[in-house]
Amino acid sequence: MTSQELQRVRQLPAGRKADLAAYVDEVGRVTVADLAAHFNVSIDTIRRDLDQLDRENVLIRTHGGAVSIAERAGRDREIDVRLSMQTAEKEAIAQLAVDLVADGSVLMINAGTTSLAVTRALRNHRNLTIATNNLRIPAEISSTVFRDLYMFGGAVRTLTQATTGPVTLGMSGSTPEMDIRCDMALIAVGAVDASGYSTSNLGDAAMMAEMISRAERTAILADSTKLDRRLFAQIIPLEGADYLITDRAPSTELAAALDAAGVTVLVPEGE
Repeated sequence: MTSQELQRVRQLPAGRKADLAAYVDEVGRVTVADLAAHFNVSIDTIRRDLDQLDRENVLIRTHGGAVSIAERAGRDREIDVRLSMQTAEKEAIAQLAVDLVADGSVLMINAGTTSLAVTRALRNHRNLTIATNNLRIPAEISSTVFRDLYMFGGAVRTLTQATTGPVTLGMSGSTPEMDIRCDMALIAVGAVDASGYSTSNLGDAAMMAEMISRAERTAILADSTKLDRRLFAQIIPLEGADYLITDRAPSTELAAALDAAGVTVLVPEGE
């Protein structure tokens, strides 16, 4: 094929989309404006192409651009990237989660962008006690919502804006660690399959499991892109949680496993 013939093929939508998918896969993360300039087409055209490629699971659409599947699967992503992904789904999950929370409750909330969405959705609650390893929560939550807010110590993971360490709170260096309990743990996870809930980091998995062990009830938060997947470190088996809150009904196989484990699945109306 001559260079002119190749150029004509690449002007066809299918050819352009194949090139676009290959480019995103190579670069890892791109903006709509960069893609429009690179392929010399309009921003609206790029948006349509990205929407279709996202539906086909070729790449992952984000607010203002896209990231490659390989980048998502291969390592933890910076929190600012994850904040732009599945935003509507996370907000829907958050609204369902806060309906389970009564004023005056004691909560443990872990790190993650879905957890941040829940934190924002708590704005009409009052007199909560919250313990978390999520470094973003103090800046995100209104002081009218909580009575007491505690941060778990440990190593700081700047990538995820979280601490990783024991689920303990000591009042001073000479005071023994206190036994702490909560009414509900709200735990955002990286994956859910028939074997249980999992995440990509061993330390995070251990911390989440300990939060869950200290809770009267546990709600697992996971958007539908995390269903029917398994990551490196298992947190707990399915029956270790009371609720799975997601944005879309699970597959038949996963739904059966959740039902057998006694997990209540909450999804938005119409889903």
